[in-house]
Amino acid sequence: MITKEVLAPLAFIKKTELTGGYEGIRFKLYKKEIGEETKLGCVVWPEPFNFIKTPEEEKEYAEFEFSEEGIEDAVRWMNREWIEARERFEQAKRWNK
Repeated sequence: MITKEVLAPLAFIKKTELTGGYEGIRFKLYKKEIGEETKLGCVVWPEPFNFIKTPEEEKEYAEFEFSEEGIEDAVRWMNREWIEARERFEQAKRWNK
């Protein structure tokens, strides 16, 4: 499972996006300005391609509070996405072998 401990701290995400992957799922966390509000954007997609090369219909997006609690919520959401579409992500993982 994806854990908060393996992610960079919020201070890192304030400056640049954070990307990673786990068992066939790729993810990106980023700072998202919506008017005067700041959110934590999160997107997941299946391997083997990077964010740019992956078709938009393969991506799932979510927004969270831009805080440590928001990161925890994003981790829970990414893990739920991985569990719910595990077969899809595991199939994508086999592409990398």
